[in-house]
Amino acid sequence: MAWDSSRKVPWRRLIREWLIYVGIASVAFVLFYLAKGKKIEVGLFAGLLSSGPMYLLFGGVLAKFGYQRKTMKDLRSQRAERPVAATARASGGNGGAAGVRNRPAPTKRTSTGPSQHRKSNKPKRR
Repeated sequence: MAWDSSRKVPWRRLIREWLIYVGIASVAFVLFYLAKGKKIEVGLFAGLLSSGPMYLLFGGVLAKFGYQRKTMKDLRSQRAERPVAATARASGGNGGAAGVRNRPAPTKRTSTGPSQHRKSNKPKRR
């Protein structure tokens, strides 16, 4: 898609996602450093905070190009709308048994050739 300056950027969503990321990463860093017995460094949190403007800038540019990830709500509603027959057809129509397939038709490479015949005890003619 081409750049469209009239497209809206979901700033609230981008900020919320980044805040969730910073929260989880901060907890992970603190737990990791406490488990190792090391001193927690301020540089870790400075790096996390500096990632915010970069994430928002990158997300804003992608939004102007028309990229928008589906939300969890969209994914749930899409799964609920899928009919049961379509899911059975997608799984092969065999009642949901995964990994069970019919054998493919024999081809030149899969047919019974000389390597598949029983060997006889008769000596070969030369």
